[in-house]
Amino acid sequence: MAIPSIKLNTGLEIPVVGLGCWMGAPGRKEASYEIVKKALEIGYRHFDMATRYGMYLGYQSILAAIESTHRERRCGWKGIRDSEIPRSEIFVTTKLIDYDHDDPRRGLEKSLKELNLEYIDLYLMHWPMARLDSMEGKVYHPEESPTFVDTWLEMEKLLDTGKVRSIGVSNFSIKNLNILIERANIVPAANEVELNPSNPQHALVDLCKSKGIQAIGYGPLGQYRAPFHTDPELLHASEKLGGALSRKISPSQLVLSWGVQRGTIVIPKSEKRLKLNFEDIFEIVDNYHKKHGMHRSLDAKTLEELGSVAG
Repeated sequence: MAIPSIKLNTGLEIPVVGLGCWMGAPGRKEASYEIVKKALEIGYRHFDMATRYGMYLGYQSILAAIESTHRERRCGWKGIRDSEIPRSEIFVTTKLIDYDHDDPRRGLEKSLKELNLEYIDLYLMHWPMARLDSMEGKVYHPEESPTFVDTWLEMEKLLDTGKVRSIGVSNFSIKNLNILIERANIVPAANEVELNPSNPQHALVDLCKSKGIQAIGYGPLGQYRAPFHTDPELLHASEKLGGALSRKISPSQLVLSWGVQRGTIVIPKSEKRLKLNFEDIFEIVDNYHKKHGMHRSLDAKTLEELGSVAG
């Protein structure tokens, strides 16, 4: 099953479900390799990463997994979906780390070198604030140079290099996004923020839609002890929907489906539910519209009452 894609404002197509590669860390190379390899076999083609997570290990795992997939196919092993996975079929998102805000080109070149790539599909400014360097905790004042507007204007120039196909931002609030749009020559292709029923950010998502900016949601299943995993309303909604579809639906599946249905891209990082994340949510989304009353437990009032997630 191929993951559906939608178009960014650049015309570039991006899969609506990606794998968050920040589950890994130095020392977890083998585990990361197995996770990415399994994701490739299932059909994932969208991988989201950042230097902060120690996950340039992540793309190395992707490369190794692709090579292994090719090798296993030639050996006739079953369960391998593709004999070849061209780079053009893999969508890579990575981010400009906050201590490279003074020189986005330098940050990009470091990423390309570490990832062994010729280009990045979507390059995001990870945070609006800049830091002094990798060792210092000092964060620049919002009015100190480089401001996020300064950094963005330099990022715009990267599009002419052919090494970046789209640029966007991450963790931008409504206020910061409006400031940026007013000063930018190029509207960001995306804004990646935490999005889940505990933190739906309706107004921010609506702003993104109105400006042609794709909202991407990390942490779609919540973080740490997110209450909706055991929330009675969501449990009831998933049971009700499961009954209508004659199958078992978990709150996690329901929440991922909700994220896709509202037009956002979801970036789960579950190691245990890769196939669930990938396949089941589309059937749920397709049928969700057809079942009267299925949105009741995901209205704004209920979402607000769920409260904030940790982190």
